[in-house]
Amino acid sequence: MPYTPGAALDGLQATLGNVALGAVDSAGVAWYLQSLEGWDSPDNRSEFTEREGDHGAWASPVYLGARPITLAGTIVAPSRPALETAMDQLRGAAGLTDTVLTVAESVPKQATVRRSGKPLMQYVTDSKATYSVMVTAADPRRYSTTLQTQTTGLPVASGGLSFPVTFPITFSGTGGPGQVTAVNVGDFETRPVLTLAGPVVAPLISALYADGSVRQLVYSQNLAIGDVLTIDTDAHTVLINGGVSRRRFMTVASGWPTISAGQSVTYLFQSSTYSATATLTVQWRSAWM
Repeated sequence: MPYTPGAALDGLQATLGNVALGAVDSAGVAWYLQSLEGWDSPDNRSEFTEREGDHGAWASPVYLGARPITLAGTIVAPSRPALETAMDQLRGAAGLTDTVLTVAESVPKQATVRRSGKPLMQYVTDSKATYSVMVTAADPRRYSTTLQTQTTGLPVASGGLSFPVTFPITFSGTGGPGQVTAVNVGDFETRPVLTLAGPVVAPLISALYADGSVRQLVYSQNLAIGDVLTIDTDAHTVLINGGVSRRRFMTVASGWPTISAGQSVTYLFQSSTYSATATLTVQWRSAWM
């Protein structure tokens, strides 16, 4: 039976690299996705040490491990050459480098994966084959497919902000600090990327939480015109102009400023000297376990 290119198929739908599973591609090849193991949750990493002379055990902190995912289904092609081409496409999509896996749910989610097992493909007929592909996401989070970005400049005038901060915040002076509010609608904490563009003198980023706590990132150096400082709160890296580490100049007080599940964080951008062109950009995705 011929399939209509672009048509959706019954069952699960996902996209691995440039291969849309659960749909019919432009060549009339039907990609059925019948199993998606590992997308529900990764394993935990934890230890329990038995209490000596007492009931129970001492529990270590619990962390999520990497997320192995197995995609399995059936490929139905209009011809043997079309089937062979499709199988090659799937092998290439399960790459040895980072590839985005997107799963169609009520809220679409994605993960960055790499091949972690041999792709298994078996002919059923000359135009039909089964497949099973295993990939692994080193970062166990399932992220929103929407990358959110907000940018702010330095405050025109400072004053009125003292630490620790108590909500609600009241700003005095002729203007409030430049700020960005980031919201994570997922059920697991997410870690934004903060980008500073110069010129700016010894920039300070303060993350304000709903419970009144504050986490600060203090950069002791100045950024010149054209300098871009990228702070990755997941990788804990501080890079200037795309490649040179400046981590030694960054003071991280009270931990890296992440965004908790279902919460919002306000990032304040400050400097002792005003610069009309300095900016702070915050990029993040909501995250799920």
